[in-house]
Amino acid sequence: MQYPNVEKGVFLSRPNRFIAYVELEGRQETVHVKNTGRCRELLVPGAAVYLTRSGNPARKTQYDLIAVEKGKLLINMDAQAPNQVFREWAETGGFMEHLTLLKGEKTWGNSRFDFYWENQQGRKGFVEVKGVTLEEKGHARFPDAPTERGVKHLEELMRCREAGFEAAVCFVLQMEGIVDFSPNDATHPAFGDTLRRAAQQGVQILAMECLVTPDSLTIARPVEVHL
Repeated sequence: MQYPNVEKGVFLSRPNRFIAYVELEGRQETVHVKNTGRCRELLVPGAAVYLTRSGNPARKTQYDLIAVEKGKLLINMDAQAPNQVFREWAETGGFMEHLTLLKGEKTWGNSRFDFYWENQQGRKGFVEVKGVTLEEKGHARFPDAPTERGVKHLEELMRCREAGFEAAVCFVLQMEGIVDFSPNDATHPAFGDTLRRAAQQGVQILAMECLVTPDSLTIARPVEVHL
């Protein structure tokens, strides 16, 4: 995926989950943060950040914060990007060959999944996509904060397996140079326990590293998953 009109600034502060103050060309700009997670290890005063200009003069905030430099690592932190890059990757055969259908936001029973798919061989299944921005010495972790919603998604994928569908959770690592991925048991042990149980029940666990530039994000390669 590509971002238009990208500019570089300096992060100053984040008064709430939705906005941040950024120094841009010598002035302070109020920008929209496209990630409501904590991101405390990323959004530190003085960090270089990348913004995309909306082009909508009616918006209160003219810029969206989409990426941040963490040392030498560039991390995309747009929470909406993982679903889009997964779709682009899947539509070009990356997820599975010979797809005949890829539908977003698909409802099944009492659940709504990020994607539902079918292929030419009659296989069908559901995928949940999770964006990952937490990195520790080259190791990617999820979640960066407790997520009961994430646990619920895994439980729902296991129910899909019981009903005869294929099921997968794809962790989109919004950074490069990652050694491996594992659940962040220290932050939310219940998520890690549920992820391991899901794997035992046939839910496919994928972790995909991305190529990241200030104005683009693209799924590049799988990394090892350690449960």
